[in-house]
Order: sequence, then C-alpha cells, then structure tokens
Amino acid sequence: MCRSIKTLRPPVLPEEATEDDIRAAALQYVRKISGFRAPAAHNREVFERAVDEIAEATARLLDGLEVRGARTGGTGGTVRKRAPEPRPDAV
Repeated sequence: MCRSIKTLRPPVLPEEATEDDIRAAALQYVRKISGFRAPAAHNREVFERAVDEIAEATARLLDGLEVRGARTGGTGGTVRKRAPEPRPDAV
C-alpha cells in the first residue's frame, strides 16, 4: 500500500529534511493509518487536514531534536528548501 517512511534527521539523512520530504512522510503516514491511498471526495478535507497537521508536528519535532555528536540540527527559523520535483514513475 505505501512505501516505508524514512528517517528524516541527520546523520541518517545527509541534509536537513525539506518541506517536501516532511510532507511526503506525513502523507505516507496518513495513507497507512487510514487505509486509503487517496480519499473519497467526502473524506478529502479531513485527509488533507491530517497530512498538514502531521507535517507541521514533524517539522517542529525535527527542529527541536538535538542529535549529539552530529552537526547542528534544526533550521534555526529558516525556511526549508524545496526538493526537486518527483519523477512521475516515483509516485
């Protein structure tokens, strides 16, 4: 049904997670929990709201984590960079 959710923090991920990385993980989580790859029209709003809320919580978590022995974590209030557009066959 869905791919594995990757670890999004250094040193597992060589760079800071992008907004796109975080949103993709949130989407995978909501898909897994709901059991739907795509919501029906009557569930679309609640599905998208869940993805948004989980993405926001994930960003706060990653910004607050201190990984000892690794380079500085978090974005320090800077905007996360956008990832390149996914390949059509990768979705």
